[in-house]
Amino acid sequence: MKVIICGAGQVGWQIARHLAGERNDVTLVDVNADLVRRATETLDVQGVVGFASHPDVLEKAGARDADMLIAATHSDEVNMVTCQVAQSVFSITRKIARIRAQNYLDALYGDLMNQDRLAIDVVISPEREVAEAALQRLAAPATFDTESFMGGRAQLLGIQLGEDCPVLHTPLRQLNELFSTLRAIVVGVRREGRLFAPDPGDQLYADDQIYVFTQFEDVNRALEIFGKKTKKQERVLIVGGGNVGLAVARALEARTDRIRAKIIEKHRATAEQAADALERTIVLNGDGMDIDLLLEAAVDRADAILAVTDDDKTNLLVSVRAKQAGCPMTIALVNDPTLAPLMAPLDIDAYINPRATTVSSILRHIRHGRVRAVYSIGDAEAEMIEAQVLSTSPLAGRLVRDVEFPEGVLVGAVLKGERVMKPTGDLRVDPGDVIALFAMAKDVPEVERLLQVSIDFF
Repeated sequence: MKVIICGAGQVGWQIARHLAGERNDVTLVDVNADLVRRATETLDVQGVVGFASHPDVLEKAGARDADMLIAATHSDEVNMVTCQVAQSVFSITRKIARIRAQNYLDALYGDLMNQDRLAIDVVISPEREVAEAALQRLAAPATFDTESFMGGRAQLLGIQLGEDCPVLHTPLRQLNELFSTLRAIVVGVRREGRLFAPDPGDQLYADDQIYVFTQFEDVNRALEIFGKKTKKQERVLIVGGGNVGLAVARALEARTDRIRAKIIEKHRATAEQAADALERTIVLNGDGMDIDLLLEAAVDRADAILAVTDDDKTNLLVSVRAKQAGCPMTIALVNDPTLAPLMAPLDIDAYINPRATTVSSILRHIRHGRVRAVYSIGDAEAEMIEAQVLSTSPLAGRLVRDVEFPEGVLVGAVLKGERVMKPTGDLRVDPGDVIALFAMAKDVPEVERLLQVSIDFF
């Protein structure tokens, strides 16, 4: 498949990395020659330097016979115009645009999009994706990462193991025997910085970061087994009242369990806008770094603090101060992935990488065949893939134990009708079932072969 990616920044580069690794014909377009050169030197992609919205630049990138265009430049306007040119001039059938501005989003998600006035097939909003990720972190406060699958019936949990974890030094196959009714599987382990898919004989150690795939009803039990206490979030403090903080506060207000939220926003105009848009949320105008203001907002009595300003360092420092003041749960928005190793030393419980959430969202819309969801793990090191099993798939009609999965692939669960099934060796995978697979990046092409999904991209 031939794909043109406009924008060679972190999001564009990661998407290109994924697609090129799966033997697609990828061309990156960017006005910055250095970014294009970096991509062509490190990835199996072609590069074109120029403005993505210019027809001659798209023509040079191969738009005449392209199957898809992904507009992920830093400009909303460039992304929208690029999609319009892609359709009007080159008749590219599939166009995805990253849009940030709320005014555009209100229109694109409303009548404007429904009336096909803009040539965009899928709109990706980083702020909305980040807000959803933040809500999922709040819903599972004992995890550092979480994502929903199978229509909310299953959950991927990232859990940091401590010395008090009761199942340390226990082979994973023995865990299955000890907790036979638990519908949960350890699909990934990060140890000393290296992520891998564990074998049944592998043991878990303190300081391991593990990824557990579990049925939604078993989330709390799974957390308890791995030494984590579950506590309902009743008071949430949000530092940053921009698009992300506002979206989170709105979602919390819409819940039936009446979570009490407060927002601290440094810029007065933004604070006033947030206050006007919200009904029950208290909005304070001031610097979230000010410990006196944090205490005035009752950070010491909050169940969680969410630092989502547009400055990474502010988010980190606010989280540290909140934890020192007595807040048990800290979540920080961090754009720079190189800061991730600081999370543990700073005692920050979870972080959200906007680029990773955006990449995952785009991948969800461009996967082959019957892939229903994909979640990028770590620095694009692995993926959790959810797909429907086709009758032509090598998986169809076979027992899990009889399928020759690569070393870096583990089955998380199988959805049969409405039931989420634990992937025991004697479980048969039938056509129409939905399967969730953890796959290291190098094994994703083999997963697609097993799913028979490279035949038809849409």
